[in-house]
Amino acid sequence: MRVMLLEAPGRPLLDAELPRPEPGAGQVLLEVRACGVCRTDLHVADGELPHPKLPLVLGHEIVGVVAELGAGATRFRRGARVGVPWLGWTCGHCADCRAGRENLCERARFTGYQLDGGYAEYTVADERFCFAIPEGFSDLEAAPLLCAGLIGWRSLVAAGDAGSVGLYGFGAAAHIVAQVARHQGRRVFAFTRPGDQAAQRFARELGAAWAGDSDAPAPEPLDAAIIYAPVGALVPAALRAVRRGGTVVCAGIHMSDVPAFPYELLWGERVVRSVANLTRRDGEEFLTLAPRAGVRTEVEPYALPRANEALDRLRRGAVRGAAVLAPGGGM
Repeated sequence: MRVMLLEAPGRPLLDAELPRPEPGAGQVLLEVRACGVCRTDLHVADGELPHPKLPLVLGHEIVGVVAELGAGATRFRRGARVGVPWLGWTCGHCADCRAGRENLCERARFTGYQLDGGYAEYTVADERFCFAIPEGFSDLEAAPLLCAGLIGWRSLVAAGDAGSVGLYGFGAAAHIVAQVARHQGRRVFAFTRPGDQAAQRFARELGAAWAGDSDAPAPEPLDAAIIYAPVGALVPAALRAVRRGGTVVCAGIHMSDVPAFPYELLWGERVVRSVANLTRRDGEEFLTLAPRAGVRTEVEPYALPRANEALDRLRRGAVRGAAVLAPGGGM
């Protein structure tokens, strides 16, 4: 099978041929139809997340069709369309797993990081951690739901019942979350890279009440803010934007260092918290909600050999919505 292979961080992905994997016990073999290009892929490829499996097939927003079933695999039939997210396996026995916090399992393994992912024509996955893909989404449209959507949903839940929400960084996750937040009756305020008028127009098209530069003050005190951009300096900026009792959610797996800031910004029972990974419950909730909320993903499709180009455009902030690879050529 054809794959785009990471041999070492900091190097371009290699267009390579590998043997097609065989599904083990409880696994499914998937013919990959689409795989989203996520910022976490960049963090792995650029060496910002340590100790990946090497060589590695990136990609954890996978939509595929079940081609074979491993021994004991019974959740899905052959030909079923399923999705594979970032969370690929947990121990099921530790205190966090038993308490419903499997996203914090210290032995967890992640797709496209410790497990080979979807920048390939085929991949295998533990059927327990796969999701049925809702009707109404094409393969390309469904792929971003599996991380940008799922982590976006978990971060929105972490913001509580905030009626006004600031989204810092208007990329794949924010363009999905903005639609869900509007469906819930919340007001959305989008903060983009300074001068990125295209992203600001995009945010307004999706119903944002306001869109402006991330270094500009919010037009009014916000109930909550969610930071998707991996920029630590946005934490004090978001704290300035939220009212007393407000929440700032850091939604990324990696962020540059947060600079020192005066206690005054945190005082008044403001809260700063992070979101780590996802649970299977998050996935079931969001994939049920997304069709009801009328979520529509905007995607830029790329053939599999163009994965390096897609990563570079994401690195430069040039992608509108989400970049998605189509290993089967379904573009």
